[in-house]
Amino acid sequence: MEVFTHDLEHLFQQLGLPSDAADIRSFIEEHSLSDEENLLTATFWTTSQRQFLEEAKSQDADWVEQIDILDTLLRKA
Repeated sequence: MEVFTHDLEHLFQQLGLPSDAADIRSFIEEHSLSDEENLLTATFWTTSQRQFLEEAKSQDADWVEQIDILDTLLRKA
């Protein structure tokens, strides 16, 4: 059985985004979601990023916890 480490750094890598701590902070500072917006349909995702997020959520993949954390971070004012 393989054990995978899923954290925000790895999620950002999976999304093809810069993934060091400063880059993650910058992304969160530059992007935000209102209460009405859905993370999966946010306009700042590319098509492939959106597909990855949608598939991970629909399959209840190991990434779900980190996707939910990112969702929460993007909603903080």
